[in-house]
Amino acid sequence: MNSLETAKANAAAAYNAAADLFDHPANTFWDRFGRKTIERLRLQPGQSVLDVCCGSGASAIPAADSVGREGRVVGIDLAENLLELARRKAESRGLTQVEFKLGDMMSLEFPEAAFDAVVCVFGIFFVPDMPSAVRELWHRVKPGGKLALTTWGPNFFEPANGVFWESIRNEAPDLHKSFNPWDRISHPDSLAAMLAEAGIEDADISEQAGTHPIESPEDWWTTLLGSGYRGTIDRLDAAAHARVREANLCYVRDSRLSGIEANVIYAIATKPDVRGGWL
Repeated sequence: MNSLETAKANAAAAYNAAADLFDHPANTFWDRFGRKTIERLRLQPGQSVLDVCCGSGASAIPAADSVGREGRVVGIDLAENLLELARRKAESRGLTQVEFKLGDMMSLEFPEAAFDAVVCVFGIFFVPDMPSAVRELWHRVKPGGKLALTTWGPNFFEPANGVFWESIRNEAPDLHKSFNPWDRISHPDSLAAMLAEAGIEDADISEQAGTHPIESPEDWWTTLLGSGYRGTIDRLDAAAHARVREANLCYVRDSRLSGIEANVIYAIATKPDVRGGWL
């Protein structure tokens, strides 16, 4: 299995497992940043949107609200369990203009210039070759349309993130990660450089500092289980799992932690229109 196939398999396994707690009230950051991404696009009724790595619909559902009944939204993801959550949400809201499909950003079935907007929130960094992935997405954007990428900024989920990885190192050094995949684009300059390598020179990049509340030690553990960390946790044996859980609960309790850093970088690029100008 090559690096791309391995990355896809690992992401699918982690997020299928995380689906049971993905939409837990402790994990409101998915909806918060998905909605913020869509607000920045200023979508219009009747437009078409492709949401890649759509998860449980945090950005696709607000997009469907924005484009209305005459519009179209397609959400794709590698994790079928998350897609099922998204379908239930859309059905409960009567959003017939959105559909969710199992899919991969590196082998999109859609023709070029098919969408007014293409969105990828917290997903582009899972691909080893990010510029190639961005080119795939950019090809699906209509002239005058927009590509929106949202990624994590620096100090992701600190100070608790470092404590989690230290607890993993203590129990299973082979599972320890010295960096997160999003670290490659966690600053505006590195994100701009990656986009430039993909052929996008004029993206509007905005950095936003933020925090995510931690109301109890159990909230932090729920965040870990309802996110990509689940892929690491589920590889622990029962005894190690219990010790890692206790180490994290103790840290939050003893430090009286009330919040973690949730810094985000938004990038929006507008494709030149057919006359060579910009909309």
